[in-house]
Amino acid sequence: MSEESHTYDASAIVVLEGLEAVRKRPGMYVGSVGERGLRRLVFEVAERALNEILGGSADRVGIALTADGCVRVADDGAGLAVGHAGHGDGPTVETRLTELWCGTTPADRRLLSGGHFGVGLAVVNALSSRLTAEVRRDGARWVLEYERGVPLGVPTRTGPADDSGTVITFRPDAEIFETLEFSYDALAERFREVAFLNRELDITLTDDRDPAAPRAIRFRFPGGPAEYIAEQRAPLHPDVIGFEREYPEMAGTVEVALRWCDRHDERIATYANSLPTTGGGTHELGFRDGLATALTACARERQLLSSSDPGFTPAQLGAGLTAVVSVKLDQPEFEGPTRNRLSNPPVRACVTEAVREHLTAWLRTNPAHATAVLARIPTTARD
Repeated sequence: MSEESHTYDASAIVVLEGLEAVRKRPGMYVGSVGERGLRRLVFEVAERALNEILGGSADRVGIALTADGCVRVADDGAGLAVGHAGHGDGPTVETRLTELWCGTTPADRRLLSGGHFGVGLAVVNALSSRLTAEVRRDGARWVLEYERGVPLGVPTRTGPADDSGTVITFRPDAEIFETLEFSYDALAERFREVAFLNRELDITLTDDRDPAAPRAIRFRFPGGPAEYIAEQRAPLHPDVIGFEREYPEMAGTVEVALRWCDRHDERIATYANSLPTTGGGTHELGFRDGLATALTACARERQLLSSSDPGFTPAQLGAGLTAVVSVKLDQPEFEGPTRNRLSNPPVRACVTEAVREHLTAWLRTNPAHATAVLARIPTTARD
């Protein structure tokens, strides 16, 4: 090979800017060009709308898979700013749709924070063959249209509006994605999670792709995680043990709901700022520590364990347990590239204390139910 063929200097560097970079390397922005990446597009658009509810400016969000292969996300909020933004309105819809990271939500315990990507509407626009934004505000209706991130014109005022809100409709680009088929069940699972973790939310997911068999589900859990746990079948006891507490030590809140069911497996779901933490972390460790401490103390009080017997370990207590452990933090810290394990050190002690106190109170108030729970712990756990 010649010396010339090894030459590498600044002239060989290609700088990709803005939405061009997104289209060139889509996996860097949505994680996949398969169905998982498609879902990320939906979540990016929907999370902005859902934050309108959490911020107090909207009541409902509707997500629809349309018969022509598009996704439509509509909210009844104040409507995004168009053209020259007014004071306090934030970035205009044009800016959000064309500038990377614009309008993405920083870590905030009150809001959804864009999942593990949080890339904003501009990435959705770049990876869509067609995107239309409709904004209704201040008595007017505005429409903006794009193809592969390129505007087809200036925002157009199309008439009056007697309500307010924003509707984003997009079609994923077949030149980018390996499939254009959304999984309704996967979308429903995530929006269900978000709804029971944030009791203010009111979400409707509609599937109109098959006119002969349309589907629609409304997700609304004003009771929060406790309402979700109450739906689980074959409960061992009627009560759902649920509570929420704020801890300045961890700059956040912990919410837990749990109940034992008449089965052998364990179902514990953990979340940090509404993100699934499949790798667990300090909140899960704290939950298990609190569980073991409370049940050990109860067993000692009933003389099922002597003072010299070792206490129960968290690994011995999961049979039949269904639980949701959710923390919302001002500054969440995650481990690893997938950010699926929480690492904030103060969280463990705070969650341990909260679980220990609330579970201990429930066990003492409900002796018959406590007996049923303790009876599920294997005999070898007490040897």
